Amino acid sequence: MLLYIIRHGDPNYATDSLTPRGMRQAEALARRLSENGLDEIYSSPLGRAVMTAQPTADVLKLPIQIEPWMSEDLSWDDLAVEGENGQKDWLFACDNTKFLKDGDFARADWHNHAAIATCKTAKQGYERIQSDSDEFLTRLGYKREGCIYRTLEVNNKRIAAFCHWGFGITWLSHLLSIPPLVFWASFNFSHSGVTILDFKESANGVTAPQCLCHSDLSHLFEARLPMEYNNCTKI
Repeated sequence: MLLYIIRHGDPNYATDSLTPRGMRQAEALARRLSENGLDEIYSSPLGRAVMTAQPTADVLKLPIQIEPWMSEDLSWDDLAVEGENGQKDWLFACDNTKFLKDGDFARADWHNHAAIATCKTAKQGYERIQSDSDEFLTRLGYKREGCIYRTLEVNNKRIAAFCHWGFGITWLSHLLSIPPLVFWASFNFSHSGVTILDFKESANGVTAPQCLCHSDLSHLFEARLPMEYNNCTKI
């Protein structure tokens, strides 16, 4: 099975929709994903994710299956903190060196790390995504056992999940068995970025996803759209 995890296009957060640039990104995604096709499309229920998935669904004539657990709103409730200015932001939207400089980023009680200790719901938020992810993968034929997956039913499909930044980099941490502080500090996820995980079948009936690419934007290059991370860094 190939699992495509795709961040929504350039958003208008105020209206939970896409900007004109975001719509062009979604259309470029549809051209890219139609090259080899998909078998199933899943999406967060939020408008900006569904709007990003829609052009691909239209081209491939596939339904968009809504997965409420992929909503960024749920992750925000658990993984956002109030800053010194009184405004809330993601707990990982900070100087990434704070997660890495003392060397204890992989400890079991990572949620008590000094960099995020003020977020009292970090552990429960991460565990919710872990639990919901495991249930979702079980439906797709893979049962989580530690850091690997037991193949319940061979799945040769291409599956796309359209979701969000904060949710996505947290979900990927679990899927790839990378401690959350390491993933949050070391990986990012651009608008319409495509991450592909390969659940390669093995003779012994277990598998572990391998990341074939992360936050790939080749569809934007092909469409001659700006190659920028979050509209701020030219890449």
